[in-house]
Amino acid sequence: MFKIHLLLLFGAVLVSGSFPIVAAISKDLDPVVLTLLRFALASVLFAPFIWFRYTLVVSFRALVRYSLISLTLVLCFWSMFLALRYTTALNVSTIFTIVPGLSGLYAMVLNKERLGRPRLIALFLGIIGALWIIFRGDVLLLVEFSWSKGDLIFLVGCLFMGLYTPLVRLFHRGESMLQMSFWIMVTGTFWLLLLAGPKLMYVSWPDVAPRVWAGIAYLAVFSTIITFFITQYALLFLGPTRVAAYSYLYPGLVLVLGLFLGGAWPGIEILPGVALVLVAMIVIQKMEHRSTS
Repeated sequence: MFKIHLLLLFGAVLVSGSFPIVAAISKDLDPVVLTLLRFALASVLFAPFIWFRYTLVVSFRALVRYSLISLTLVLCFWSMFLALRYTTALNVSTIFTIVPGLSGLYAMVLNKERLGRPRLIALFLGIIGALWIIFRGDVLLLVEFSWSKGDLIFLVGCLFMGLYTPLVRLFHRGESMLQMSFWIMVTGTFWLLLLAGPKLMYVSWPDVAPRVWAGIAYLAVFSTIITFFITQYALLFLGPTRVAAYSYLYPGLVLVLGLFLGGAWPGIEILPGVALVLVAMIVIQKMEHRSTS
């Protein structure tokens, strides 16, 4: 189990790195086009490995299952690109911490997971911590409900993202996690082609800056291919709520990465919020471990 938690920690670092990268390139291309390029590149890079090791043949029923899962990711990632035009990477990473709570509620219905009182308290603490970071511990800002347009857009995306881990567990039929990851990416590319449509014709591809392509490459390889596999592999051992709880680390990791990249320190007043989400994650891991051991 220690190796699985180590993998999830590595995945959390990779995902946290995607927030500032998305913020840096979100204004260069349409959000749907950026999300499409992310999924399409990941699918193309992954396809030879899947063809060599397994097969590229898949049943229609399996495609339906994978399409339902990928739709949740498409809506979440598209909302992230759009939201980061109006809000900060820290806010987006913080709002993402509501996903464990949503996943827990969805898993209770879809996967018949039991939510005990300690876990409910921990999920509540995680949400309180997220709100604390967003509003910098200022109660007046919370009362005034000073959410930006981008915050609200990504909040809707997180409602869909909460379904991801419960659906993976619900629809897994014993196939390799690598195969499942690949077909989720492929069906996600299909959804995005439908959404992007004519917009692709109006993109001036020669004018796309190299830093944008570099950002898309990072998103495709590290925060899509690698983290997809880590998440779905860990789900088989830890369950949806426990895996999703690693998103509580995102705000703190985004802060650290931002400082390394020369960003400004947002202020000591957010530290209680960071502490709350970390405590919430630890409690969820401990309670889930006891309930599954």
